[in-house]
Amino acid sequence: MINAVVEITMKMVPKMLSPLVKDWAPKAFIVSFKLETDPDIIISRARNALEVYQHQVVVANILESIKSFVIIVTKDSETKLLLSEDEVARGMVIEEKIVDDLRSRHTAFICDRN
Repeated sequence: MINAVVEITMKMVPKMLSPLVKDWAPKAFIVSFKLETDPDIIISRARNALEVYQHQVVVANILESIKSFVIIVTKDSETKLLLSEDEVARGMVIEEKIVDDLRSRHTAFICDRN
């Protein structure tokens, strides 16, 4: 058996959400993602991101249920998306529900702008 040591070096990178919202695409529909391990803090972290970056939506999820449950957080709402056992059995993935939800929010955003 070969014994090998793997070394990973990580570097901090700048947050890009702020310049995206403020400078590059201030009129765009911006969605960010928030992953947490503690369900007790996910909503407050998502709301904090909305406040700090002034964008439209945070897709928030918990690591433990990453493949079956998310919360779509906006300034005014929290929408829980959950896959049922039947949906899982049929091969549906949570991303389908996320895309459907975000598509309708994006349409409303565009209609409100006109």
